[in-house]
Amino acid sequence: MSAAIPPGQTATATRWRIGWPRRVFSQVLLMQLAIATGVTVLATGLFLAPLSDHLDDQAMRRALAIAQTTAAEPRLAEALQRTRPTADGPVQTEAERIRRATGAEYVVIMDRGGVRWSHTSPGEIGKHVSTDPTDAIEGREIMEIDEGTLGRSARGKVPLRAESGRIVGAVSVGISYESVRARLVASVPEMLAYAGGALAVGALAAYVVARRLQRRTHDLAFSDISALLAEREAMLHGIREGVVALDAHGRIRLVNDEAQRLLELCPEDTGRPLEAVLAPGRTTDVLSGRVTGADLLTVSGGRVLVANRMPTDDGGAVVTLRDRTELERLGRELDGTRGLIDALRAQDHEHANRMHTLLGLLELELHDEAMEFITETIGVHRATAEQVTERVHDPLLASLLVGKATVATERGVSLSVAEDSLLPNRLVDPPGLVTIVGNLIDNALDAAVGSREPHVEVELCADDRTVLLRVSDTGPGIPADRRDVVFTEGWSTKEPPAHGKRGIGLALVRRLAGRQGGSVRVSDREGGGAEFTVVLPEALAEQPAGAPLTATGEPR
Repeated sequence: MSAAIPPGQTATATRWRIGWPRRVFSQVLLMQLAIATGVTVLATGLFLAPLSDHLDDQAMRRALAIAQTTAAEPRLAEALQRTRPTADGPVQTEAERIRRATGAEYVVIMDRGGVRWSHTSPGEIGKHVSTDPTDAIEGREIMEIDEGTLGRSARGKVPLRAESGRIVGAVSVGISYESVRARLVASVPEMLAYAGGALAVGALAAYVVARRLQRRTHDLAFSDISALLAEREAMLHGIREGVVALDAHGRIRLVNDEAQRLLELCPEDTGRPLEAVLAPGRTTDVLSGRVTGADLLTVSGGRVLVANRMPTDDGGAVVTLRDRTELERLGRELDGTRGLIDALRAQDHEHANRMHTLLGLLELELHDEAMEFITETIGVHRATAEQVTERVHDPLLASLLVGKATVATERGVSLSVAEDSLLPNRLVDPPGLVTIVGNLIDNALDAAVGSREPHVEVELCADDRTVLLRVSDTGPGIPADRRDVVFTEGWSTKEPPAHGKRGIGLALVRRLAGRQGGSVRVSDREGGGAEFTVVLPEALAEQPAGAPLTATGEPR
């Protein structure tokens, strides 16, 4: 009675689907088992094929050795010359003794005419041998497998010599070929047992390797792995974050397009040690794991980066990099805007007070005093702008200094340009120098606020193509043991702003100076405070030869 098929199912639904498995584990296991079986069968066949020839050769050599030993017996040659070939003669008796002692199938002694003097069957004595004895009687030793009266056998034939050395007959010894075949057949089960053992070990090793591969591939199919690799490549090279993968020895395993841009690497750097492609510094320390933490700040090639490092199970690591250059710039602009708003708010109050004062002077009809008051108020700002533009001829940098002077005034700090400053309008990288000067002035203002007679002085000098920049402040100064640390990314003594972290400005100054082949250092200011000195050897463009000069020494 057949079982009922549930509704909605057909008979074909219960059939087994036989085909090539999809999982990596199953495919690898089947392939390894097929290879192990094929190798075992091939090795067994290659061993058995020459075994038959080897056993034949052994049998023939054994027969030849027995024949040589028999021919060396001097009594046989003497009896062959003095007696007649009979079943109970001395030749037959000695030959049978040797046959029984050696296990040979037969020991036949013949005279020069090929007549048997001994044989396993006494009835054959006195008859001519069934095979040609010419070679042995002529003095040659023969090894062969041939058919005779007793069937197929491995034979050895040697001449029989008298004491004088004359050939008087021959000795033929045969080893039954059935015994040779029996040895071959008897060795087959042993060989198959060894082959089976080897196959079992190979199958076990294949299973262990396949299981390990199953764990490492999470039992995925080859098509799934291929799809994952394609998706990974698309994802890694499509995201806007830099990704750097390192192995356990610190070599680069993978670097995507964004990481190549941020770190100025190339695809050929894959496989090389990290220290061989990146200069020593905080960026290398962060990527290699010597500096630990989350959202670590670093500067690379003038870019502000945020790095996170995640170790992997094999001892390597994956580092993600985010470009915060624009965000940091916007954050600094936000800080500057907030400071400017505060300054404008304070200036608004001051402007209101000045307007009230001016209104009072006009209502009292003190017109001369009102004119003097307005002239004095406007003159302060005009004097500052004129002082800057007379000594700094680059418009971008001059505008920065004028703006910073206004901000400094509102923060209660006086900012001045040193009297011996003179910078021509030949800057190679004005934005880079603006960044350096802006960061140093911001730090100096923060340090000078709250000090006695707060003051910041900026000095800009040119010598051929070299620019010398000094920014000093009346703040608390920097201890000698921290003068190298202040240029480290992420290091700061101030509270972080709302938009992010501090510790970027001085690090960026050092990185920008280094890109131009320059240097930056900090020392004590006379009278207290800190003084930052930046030397930029290639900051100015070469002056054209023969060009007419202005009063300031610049080409017209």
